[in-house]
Amino acid sequence: MIRGAIFDVDGTLLDSMGIWEVAGVRYLENIQVEPEPGLSKILYPMTIEEGVAYTKEHYNLPQSAEEITQGLLMVVRDFYYKEVQAKEDAIKFLEKLYTNKIPMIIATAGHKEYAEAALKRLGMDHYFQEILTCSELGRGKHEPEIYLQCASVLGRKPEEIMVFEDAGYAIETAKNAGFITVGIRDMSNGDDWKQIRETADYVLEDWSEAGKLPL
Repeated sequence: MIRGAIFDVDGTLLDSMGIWEVAGVRYLENIQVEPEPGLSKILYPMTIEEGVAYTKEHYNLPQSAEEITQGLLMVVRDFYYKEVQAKEDAIKFLEKLYTNKIPMIIATAGHKEYAEAALKRLGMDHYFQEILTCSELGRGKHEPEIYLQCASVLGRKPEEIMVFEDAGYAIETAKNAGFITVGIRDMSNGDDWKQIRETADYVLEDWSEAGKLPL
């Protein structure tokens, strides 16, 4: 029986990865500029800096790169504050763990303010003892520090904790650190799904399958 759980946010608990595909389109629409067909696919593989440079040059925008960047970040912020939804059946699973008195914590590489706002709006915030971020620790999920810090907060050993992630590299990091790993299917991890299935201790196509986990 597990004695603790660590959850990623984006692509795991929240259906949020898609905003990065449409942020550029929404930004242009906000400033009354018509986006070209297929812009989302053009921008998605780019870094924010590359996407900003492309958008400014391609659309001959008078805004500075900094203004465009802030505009894109505001689009993302609004999405978390007003729109993003929990993945189907995720809350049902959290409630099960909560009822069974299994302590839970968030480990995210995303923006803490956005995660807090979304979880609170969706009525999910009370399930978690804390939200820890990679930026706070100065280490990404290619390194185990965030998971080990979460384990310390929970007061549990890695082998007693399930880590729920949608990114293959994060699952590998957690597993190598001694945690029980669960891979969650998401629209963004199709290319990594084979690796995730081979690496994770358990995989879920969606949260409706969580009943098969040994809790």
